[in-house]
Amino acid sequence: MAKVMISIPDELLARVDAEARRRMTTRSGLLALAISRELERRDAEAVDKAIARSARRFRKAGPFEAADLVRAERDSRP
Repeated sequence: MAKVMISIPDELLARVDAEARRRMTTRSGLLALAISRELERRDAEAVDKAIARSARRFRKAGPFEAADLVRAERDSRP
């Protein structure tokens, strides 16, 4: 395990420490969790591109009523 030295504003460190106490964990544990979650988040630009691709695909589908599709799917089940 590596140790790192970081600089953060005093007010933020106080919030980190308070949250760590509330969760009954350590400052390091809370920061590691927060960093892990941030790194796992999808890139906003990649999400925007995926939404644009989906929008282009649905334009080709033409108009439809989603409720009709759901009913058809439900009614086709045994």
